[in-house]
Amino acid sequence: LPICVSSTRCGWTTGAGLPSPKSEPLRGRRVAIQALGCRTNLAEAEALASAFQRRGALIVDEPPYDAAVIVTCSVTAVADRKSRQLINRCRRAGENVCVAVCGCWAQGVGEKKAAAMGVDLLIGNRFKGELPDRVARWLEDRARSFEAVRGDMGRRWDSLELDRSPYFGRAFVKVQDGCDHRCTYCIVPVLRGPSVSRPVADILAEARRCAAAGQFELILTGVHLGLFGRDSGESFAALVRALDSVEGIQRLRFGSLEPFSIGDDLLEALAQSPRFCRHLHLPVQSGDDEILRRMGRGHTAADYLKLVERLRAALGSDLHISTDVMCAFPGESETAFENTLALLKAARVGRVHGFHYSPRPGTPAAAMSGQIPTEIALARAERLKKAGRECLAAEARRWIGREVEVLFEGRQRGRAQGYTRGYFEFRPERESIYDELRKMTVVSSKNGVLWGR
Repeated sequence: LPICVSSTRCGWTTGAGLPSPKSEPLRGRRVAIQALGCRTNLAEAEALASAFQRRGALIVDEPPYDAAVIVTCSVTAVADRKSRQLINRCRRAGENVCVAVCGCWAQGVGEKKAAAMGVDLLIGNRFKGELPDRVARWLEDRARSFEAVRGDMGRRWDSLELDRSPYFGRAFVKVQDGCDHRCTYCIVPVLRGPSVSRPVADILAEARRCAAAGQFELILTGVHLGLFGRDSGESFAALVRALDSVEGIQRLRFGSLEPFSIGDDLLEALAQSPRFCRHLHLPVQSGDDEILRRMGRGHTAADYLKLVERLRAALGSDLHISTDVMCAFPGESETAFENTLALLKAARVGRVHGFHYSPRPGTPAAAMSGQIPTEIALARAERLKKAGRECLAAEARRWIGREVEVLFEGRQRGRAQGYTRGYFEFRPERESIYDELRKMTVVSSKNGVLWGR
């Protein structure tokens, strides 16, 4: 489902943190912002909301609205379909609504196709910072013609800055974009461009704004976080140490790190950081060496297991490892799939994002021999998801009887809900309204969710 960024729901204040433009060309305009896909997309959507608010717009999450901004995803065929469906839904909101589409689907789609779907503004990656002003001009221009803004991404950094997060206690801060590592199944390097890092000084300024606004947990996001600093001469380890010095930040976590990108300097910085939460999302994709070779991952199953052992030796045995796993990649035999399931248990993985391979035109894997029939792919995906549920449940049970720190951030089915530092979902046994960071005791676990008081 798309994620809606809303000021009315989350209590945002307009213009907090950064100076507003001299004029407010969108004053009184209602703008809906929705994001599909990864946490980087979510971070960009939140920063876009800040930019629109600085120009006077009111951020809403339902019609009526004057403009709909959609941050699209194109990592799989399913993501493409969801992007198109969301565009169609927003287009039906009215002929005078400006439908502005950005993100990975917008980067790859043909202009004629986008225009035929009713897209008014098509904004490519690394140009999202231009969206608010272009939407303002479109709404003022009576001609209101289709416009596309896409160009050479190069090492360009998109000028998006977050004032404050719409989520209680938590903010997603984008620090890196693009990818230089071309896995054979992935279209993202084509759509996102080469790796580029945000200057540490800018990241620290945004972190201070978030801390001042009450966000005491930061989640650093990027397309390939492990590449941070390699284009600029700065280092991820130095960034972690610098963020440790920001007053008001109590918890620090990452969106995702590729296993081959964790060096000794970063590991040392994490071990020494009092704010780093003991959770790392390390995509493995497969537990079979031949499939990993065909994927172009750059590591073996043994490499992954050694890394996990090294990480837990440095960061503690309670370190929660979550991962991404792709099944039914071209050439995957039943034995290869079983090797993947075995690796999940051997690595003591907790949360698993499991899915089956989806061919992406323009990638080497799409032309590989040994494409897996759909019925086999779907069956393996179900087995993978079942294995993932079992892994998460096993890791959650380790916390029964122990005290945990929980950031409560909302309600689900009438009950408060939040996450521990180790990224386990937690719910209180008693009906109470929580909206803060507090210590709780785990009494039981069910389906990977911790329950306590």
